[in-house]
Amino acid sequence: MLVFWFLLIALVVVVAAVTLAVVGGGSEAVLPEAEPDRVADALPESRPVVRADIDALRLPVAPRGYRMAEVDDVLERLAAELAERDARIVELTAAAAQVRAQAPAAVDLHKDAPEEGR
Repeated sequence: MLVFWFLLIALVVVVAAVTLAVVGGGSEAVLPEAEPDRVADALPESRPVVRADIDALRLPVAPRGYRMAEVDDVLERLAAELAERDARIVELTAAAAQVRAQAPAAVDLHKDAPEEGR
């Protein structure tokens, strides 16, 4: 019977010690607050996002976070679409510049052409 009371008191002391360690005692906590994970390579705010920004982006991993394969697939698709968009913008900009360069020559040809029907 003496062993039972000894084990019961020991169990109560251990539970109390663990509870104090987890909850913290007074103004000074035993377990410090954990800093939340943050994206190390944030997307730039001062310029448009380019494919290299997406390739360098790494999202934090959490125990109950996201499925890495799915997020990687989405990021890969986003990066490909951004690269396609950027290539199309370059193509259209070059075409517009070419049209602007040819426009004054076309206007000059019409000025020198004789008018029909006079």
